[in-house]
Amino acid sequence: MPKVPIESPGEKPAKERLLATIPPEMAGMRLDQVLAGLFGQYSRSRLQHWIKAGQVQVDGRLLRARDKVMGGEEVTVFVQTEVETEAQAEDIPLDIVFEDEHLLVINKPAGLVVHPAAGNPQGTMLNALLHHAPELAHVPRAGIVHRLDKDTSGLLVVARTLEAQKSLVEQLQARLFLREYETVVSGIMTAGGRVEAPIGRHPVQRKRMAVVSHGGKPAVTHYRVLQRFRAHTHLSVRLETGRTHQIRVHMAHIRMPIVGDPIYGGRLKIPKQCSEGLRECLLQFKRQALHAKHLGLEHPASGEMMAWTQPLPADMQGLLTQLRQDMDSQTTTSR
Repeated sequence: MPKVPIESPGEKPAKERLLATIPPEMAGMRLDQVLAGLFGQYSRSRLQHWIKAGQVQVDGRLLRARDKVMGGEEVTVFVQTEVETEAQAEDIPLDIVFEDEHLLVINKPAGLVVHPAAGNPQGTMLNALLHHAPELAHVPRAGIVHRLDKDTSGLLVVARTLEAQKSLVEQLQARLFLREYETVVSGIMTAGGRVEAPIGRHPVQRKRMAVVSHGGKPAVTHYRVLQRFRAHTHLSVRLETGRTHQIRVHMAHIRMPIVGDPIYGGRLKIPKQCSEGLRECLLQFKRQALHAKHLGLEHPASGEMMAWTQPLPADMQGLLTQLRQDMDSQTTTSR
């Protein structure tokens, strides 16, 4: 649809206008349904908001969202963006893996909170994004469409426009994102597998998530073994759904908790007669050993399938090195 910069009829300026002729086959449909069909790059709720705000004209007239059209009318949508967040921009370094006018792909370090919340009003990735790309103030949640826990490292994508945000959210809902993680768990996995167990708030400890029998949301996690050690396993994990703390909760549920997980990791397990290096590494590993290594999606503008991979951070590489050395030393000793 053509886009033309123009002044808005409302109090606030519009950055552009969308023009279209309502086709005859849409006769009798509600205005909001018609707009969703003509301007599918924007969400239904966003279009309804513009109708209510007087930013939509049908043959020069203002209609309600529920009003029916006859077909053949000229419709004009004055695209208006508003500030969607009160968070302040902060000059916080970002490790940007990919960037264009539609997307940002970030390699988030462990320790960085993604979104401001109680206890973390500042110093988050969202604050850093607003500094790097000020236009994100006009996109809900500064374009963040999925999150990583504070102490999980790795890749996540940010939408730079309303159109990109809609596309990415729809891909997430349709489970079209490819999200693969690597983790180290306590326990020896005999083979890969699949965990399908609903996740909801813990019935007693409300700040935790848990596998619950009633009221939980469907959650599916796939995992495969990369390497086994004497008392630990290095796994590749693929998310089918994206519930809060999903991998951490599912691994704990099958009694293979993630190393270093302060909430779901349980009691620290140190292998008998392990090397001093491994003992110290396990004692000092204070975050969940979980890294979002691979991200794949369809580009919201071009439709091209894109993918990114980010190597394990130094702390997880160091943990795996100690586990391998410990296993090698025990094998040598037993000969």
